[in-house]
Parts: sequence; C-alpha cells; structure tokens
Amino acid sequence: MTRRHWKDLTPTQRAAFVSASAVQIGLAAAAWTDLARRPQERVNGRKPLWAAAIAVNFVGPIAYLLWGRAKTKAPTP
Repeated sequence: MTRRHWKDLTPTQRAAFVSASAVQIGLAAAAWTDLARRPQERVNGRKPLWAAAIAVNFVGPIAYLLWGRAKTKAPTP
C-alpha cells in the first residue's frame, strides 16, 4: 500500500480533511477550556484523566462534554 500525500487528494477530500480537523480542534479547545475553568467538584471523575481523554480524537471531547461534567440544577426564582 502506498502512502497518499496532500497533492494526491482531490479538492473535495482536502476540504473534508480540513473541515474534520477544524471540528476536532474546536471540540478539544472547548472541552479543555471548560475543564480548566470548572471546579473539581463539578467534574465527574479526575480532571487529569479527562484532560488526557479529551486528546482522543472526536470521542474524548464529546465524552467529556456529555458525561464528564457534573449536572447541576438550575436555580429556581
């Protein structure tokens, strides 16, 4: 199997790659920012483990955003 280079990709493949990369970076940045600002008592689990998990492609940031943040009740007026 030969390695594919950037120049071998079609314009559509290049656009898909750039788009997927931008989404991945955006998700990871949002998750790491939230994790850094959120107090430990509002995180399900240990923060260092979530920080490492966020680095795992799309799965890590989505998992943190769905299950890593402790649910808090909205204040009632």
